[in-house]
Amino acid sequence: MRIGIDVGGTNTDAALLQDFRVLAGAKVQTTEDVSSGVISVIQRVLQTSGNSENDISAVMVGTTHFVNAFVQRKSLLNVACVRVGLPMGSGIPPLVDWPDELRQQIGEHIYMIGGGSYFDGTDYAPLDEQALEQTALDIKAKGIVSVAISAVFSPVRTDIELRAAEILARHLDNVNITLSHQVGGIGLVERENAAIINASLQALSHKVIPTLQQAISELGIAAPLYLSHNDGTLMSAEYAMQYPVMTCNASVTNSIRGAAFLSGLSDAIIVDIGGTTTDIGCLSKGFARETSNASEIGDVRTNFSMPDVLSIALGGGTCIREKNNQIILGPDSVGFKLTQKALVFGGDTLTTSDIAIACGQMKFGNESKLSHLSKGLIDKVHKAMKARLESAIDQLKLSAEPVPVILVGGGAHLIAGDLKGTSEVIHPINSDVANAIGAAIAQVGGRVKRLFDYKLEGGREKALEKAKKEAIDNAVKAGAKPGTVEIIELEEYPMTHVQSNTVDVKVRAVGQLENF
Repeated sequence: MRIGIDVGGTNTDAALLQDFRVLAGAKVQTTEDVSSGVISVIQRVLQTSGNSENDISAVMVGTTHFVNAFVQRKSLLNVACVRVGLPMGSGIPPLVDWPDELRQQIGEHIYMIGGGSYFDGTDYAPLDEQALEQTALDIKAKGIVSVAISAVFSPVRTDIELRAAEILARHLDNVNITLSHQVGGIGLVERENAAIINASLQALSHKVIPTLQQAISELGIAAPLYLSHNDGTLMSAEYAMQYPVMTCNASVTNSIRGAAFLSGLSDAIIVDIGGTTTDIGCLSKGFARETSNASEIGDVRTNFSMPDVLSIALGGGTCIREKNNQIILGPDSVGFKLTQKALVFGGDTLTTSDIAIACGQMKFGNESKLSHLSKGLIDKVHKAMKARLESAIDQLKLSAEPVPVILVGGGAHLIAGDLKGTSEVIHPINSDVANAIGAAIAQVGGRVKRLFDYKLEGGREKALEKAKKEAIDNAVKAGAKPGTVEIIELEEYPMTHVQSNTVDVKVRAVGQLENF
């Protein structure tokens, strides 16, 4: 049996699965320390199913805790930002595009080091190892324990960052080092930003993840802990502690994977309706479609792998107003105060949940408190809700052809009936804990996304085989059982604007958990 858990900003959801059958689901409020909410939801789901802690063989957790900490500027480390790139690569210094308050929290500890390569991998300057040694002494004197290293075109020449890390580690004790080529793609500034964000979260990840492991152990569950990756696969707890930034959008991806499992579809639009927002993503070949654009995390531009998701201000707590005979939906929401503010609970705020209850789509609270709402108003609001959702779905579609839509999340039943531009609207059973189910069914993943010069690698076939092997090795490092890993995605993007045989290669691999 597996327990999948999704720790959201408002609720912590859990689902218990055996042989990919859902035995039970549960939902509790998220706690500030995360672990007590996880303990509570595990106890509840076991009690509901009648199973014991001894039956559990793995626990999978998806959490927004780390991205929330960065967005809210909480529990962040000072980071030494080491860029290898002089005499070039200095036009836009590290942290230049960061908000002022974030720069102050991270600390502007910037070190520019000589060395680097061109896009084709040839050196334009040797690595200044003496400058790195002096940098290490300065970092040590300042008491900084987290370092982010970036180098120009490091996805082509990974050895430059690796050598820089080796030199710094030789002089620094108990320091965490993040290498940009391990977390980001092509594009120096965005890749460097991703590395700095990851470095700033190291203390938090080394606190939260062991706390989760301890909580699971105290419950009597002798099973390993895995965390959800942004791409819908799993990472070992140890791997996640090293790369906490890889968990930042896992909740949405888990919902997409859970919706695929519950519906049996491999290609669809997924609509995850929560209390405050609705997240809409694309399911492609059973996995979340990833965005090709740069993504912003806490107002910082990055380029690591993220699902292609559109968020709109529509949820179960969205406030409704009528002005000049027009319906205004939000953008404000009563959020977790729904049971205090909504009309159906005796409050004074008309919400989308009130409308859904009045339409007979949902049942909770005291329905008699909605008797004063006119049918005309109810129909007008529901029509406005559907129109907003239809517009958002249309933005994510790749063609004008109708597509199936799967509604999941705690507010999945806010919307009833057909939606324009869709071939069918599916409300699967257990849709309210689709995110936790997505965590429970996930496989372990590994990926490679970097530049290869096909000529230097001995041809296209040899380069692709090398990329595939690296992706498979990365999956095994993340906790996959050797021999079960397979390639699920391979993409090539020729660099048409440069005179070389350089190609941007992306490979994704997935495999079964080591203990399954």
